[in-house]
This record gives sequence, structure tokens and C-alpha cells, in this order.
Amino acid sequence: MKTLTQGDKAPDFTLQNQNDESVSLADFKGKKVLVYFYPRASTPGCTVQACGLRDTKSELDELNVVIIGISPDTPKKLTNFTNKQELNFTLLADEEHAVCEAYGVWQLKKFMGRENMGVVRTSFLIDESGNIEHIFNKFKTKDHHEVVLKYIQENS
Repeated sequence: MKTLTQGDKAPDFTLQNQNDESVSLADFKGKKVLVYFYPRASTPGCTVQACGLRDTKSELDELNVVIIGISPDTPKKLTNFTNKQELNFTLLADEEHAVCEAYGVWQLKKFMGRENMGVVRTSFLIDESGNIEHIFNKFKTKDHHEVVLKYIQENS
């Protein structure tokens, strides 16, 4: 599996969103896109991370940045997550984890002595031309939004 790095062309994708509508990365050409991969909707860490992004969306909007969250959940689970947490951005269902694999975030994980395949929490900032500008992989769920916002503000 190829590891994506800064400067690489971001793999394009089309997935169903929380409203069961098709959304493609190509739809956002000309804008920066924060594509963040998370393991599972409505879990504690994923909720904290999503709510942090929800609360900084207006600041990201001002910087011309679109937020897209991707997980292996179904569109129905994403609808419930969006409604319960009042999320104000797009969530996409990657049930077959093909996009997770294309971005290199579908990996063997160890948890409580068990090994299984799952999403390694990672975010990609994709520039207006569709190239990877920055990869965020060292953060805590509670300060993910701050790390992203700080990077974008310092590099705009």
C-alpha cells in the first residue's frame, strides 16, 4: 500500500453522505478540503473530534476550507450522528473502506490485546488544485480542530 505524502495528488472519491447523496472530492475543486478519517460515528473520541470541528466551522469557512469526515459507517449511522451532535459539515460513508485504503488509513490496529483492521485517525488538508498540502496524524481528538486551524492560519 502506497503511503501518501505532502505534495501527492489526493485520490479522488465519490461516496454517499449522511443524506444518502453522492459527494465527490472533485466537487470542491478551487477550495481547500480537510478530509478527516475517523473510526466510528457516535463513539466518545469521534464525537469530541467532530464537535470540535463543528464549533470551528465558521472560522474554517472564512479560510475557504471545506470539512469532510469519512468513516466505515453506513449513511443511516451518519445521519443519526449528524442529528444528535448537530454537525454542520459533510460526513461520508466508506462502508467498503476503499477510500480509507486509498489514503493509507485502513491498517492493522491493536486494542486491548486484540488485533483487527480499522481506521487510523488521520486528516489530510487538500489544496485548491487537489494536492495534499498537509497530513495531520499527531493530535488528540479534543484538540484536533485547534491543530488544523492553527496550521491553516499560519500557512494561508
